[in-house]
Amino acid sequence: MTLPLDTILQGDCIAQMEALPAKSVDLVFADPPYNLQLGGELLRPNNSRVDGVDDDWDRFDSFRDYDDFTRRWLAAARRVLKDDGALWVIGSYHNIFRVGASLQDLGFWMLNDIVWRKSNPMPNFRGTRFTNAHETLIWCAKSAESRYTFNYEAMKALNDDLQMRSDWTIPLCTGSERLKNDGTKVHPTQKPEMLLYRVLMATTKPGDVVLDPFFGTGTTGAVAKKLKRHFIGCERDPDYIKAAQERISKVRPVSELSLLSTPSKKSEPRVPFGTVVERGLLEVGTVLYGNGKDSLTAKVRADGTLISADHRGSIHKVGALVQNAPACNGWTFWHLKQGDELVPIDVLRQKIRAELH
Repeated sequence: MTLPLDTILQGDCIAQMEALPAKSVDLVFADPPYNLQLGGELLRPNNSRVDGVDDDWDRFDSFRDYDDFTRRWLAAARRVLKDDGALWVIGSYHNIFRVGASLQDLGFWMLNDIVWRKSNPMPNFRGTRFTNAHETLIWCAKSAESRYTFNYEAMKALNDDLQMRSDWTIPLCTGSERLKNDGTKVHPTQKPEMLLYRVLMATTKPGDVVLDPFFGTGTTGAVAKKLKRHFIGCERDPDYIKAAQERISKVRPVSELSLLSTPSKKSEPRVPFGTVVERGLLEVGTVLYGNGKDSLTAKVRADGTLISADHRGSIHKVGALVQNAPACNGWTFWHLKQGDELVPIDVLRQKIRAELH
């Protein structure tokens, strides 16, 4: 069977997934019913009605019914996932712990739980509980042996060159991004594109296939198209499908593939420090400063080594010796003066790598 790429499949998600070829998708992102167990209308202090989730698709007769539904859709998703694929599922305190137990029972391997901290949460109007200001995402591999995708360097770059943490502050979907029909929300739980952008940038590659069993109004598809990933959506509601199709048709994907990938430093070509000297990017005799300090200096030698007051050797060896440290990454330790600023010599290595690419 040919995969129905960039298509929304109408109908029950379990039946639709069971009809797809086994081990055919790279990632599953699932935003299943939360089973909110709402009791009656929720009113603001001024007695206006809160537009909450009261649709039939979020109603289950019992926890047992919800657990059975969860295990069946997770089993169907597991079958279509490639062995090195991964799955994300989002939920609230109403359901995420039950979903997590089912994931582990089915053999998925937990990688992270992510706390989506909402910067603009809905208040607790009754004043009887804490404001629900977050939801939880679980990221898991198909098994402990899976060689899942994680674009660490891209996540670090998105976070101002700091390792990204497992708590993400992202606003709720509002403004022009929120789909409405005559002023009414088309879908009560539309997720912000920023959330899916981060998920897909972190755990997929251009050309990967992303399956969303609860497609709704197509946030996953819109972001996948923008980032040149393929999507497959499953959705029962024809109104949601129509809204998603209109939305996705307006998305323009990134035109240059090279702009979508952040190469891992391990995969980048090796550039010896001597190459920087040979290319004339550093003159022989240039003074370098360890961690930008005037007290830790060394000069560049013609053979691509450094010499300090007491030591001679590679950028890594001399960097370690001047600090009395067991090891050192000389590319980030040593700095050179550019005008009034001190910058790490790694900028010169990256210049050469860019030319090689």
